[in-house]
Amino acid sequence: MNIVLARAFLIHVFTASGAGFALVALILATGGQWAAMFLCLGLALVVDGLDGPMARAFKVGEVLPRWSGAMLDNVVDFTTYVFVPAYAIAASGLMPQGLALPAGLIVVVTGAIYFADNNMKTDENYFSGFPAVWNLVAFYLYVLDPPPWIAFGSIVALAALTFAPIRFVHPLRVRHMRAVNIALLVIWAMLACAAIVQDLMPGPYVTWPLGFIAAYFLIAGLLRRPA
Repeated sequence: MNIVLARAFLIHVFTASGAGFALVALILATGGQWAAMFLCLGLALVVDGLDGPMARAFKVGEVLPRWSGAMLDNVVDFTTYVFVPAYAIAASGLMPQGLALPAGLIVVVTGAIYFADNNMKTDENYFSGFPAVWNLVAFYLYVLDPPPWIAFGSIVALAALTFAPIRFVHPLRVRHMRAVNIALLVIWAMLACAAIVQDLMPGPYVTWPLGFIAAYFLIAGLLRRPA
């Protein structure tokens, strides 16, 4: 195997490492180590943010057509964005079991359908419908700890938005206001790390900016008209 093939395969392995983080996150979650679980899911997010640019830069799809990078990415993303967070929501204790289990089922079913959608992204790289980032939803539920009916209602509403004809910003790939989006993403990552270090119980100096950034990304896609 020459260096070009080896490099391409290692990029696939790097993508697949996200599944490893998902497994560790799930094991931590079963032990109730929620902050550590979110740390692992955060590392999976870093992998997901880096593997695509690397694959495109080194033309992995052309060099190793045997393995589908897009399929691999979707498999890993489903485990880290949907399946493990669904468990965290169902087993969190944030809602009574009569709501928690249905909430988890809603997450995995709608998330599976979303990842099978061939039109999940627009030509401008916006997500079409709510992009099944249930890892982020679960993170906010743990950090903000809303009343159970608000937590359940938020999950139902976001699941419904999965199929709505609206757009959500991809912070790295949408060109409109990309510099602002990336800057806010970096700030968000630092705030999320602070929340994890504080065992998901940070003060308002962390929760308020986290809420603002979430609102920005939600509204930015809704207000952006097609080019």
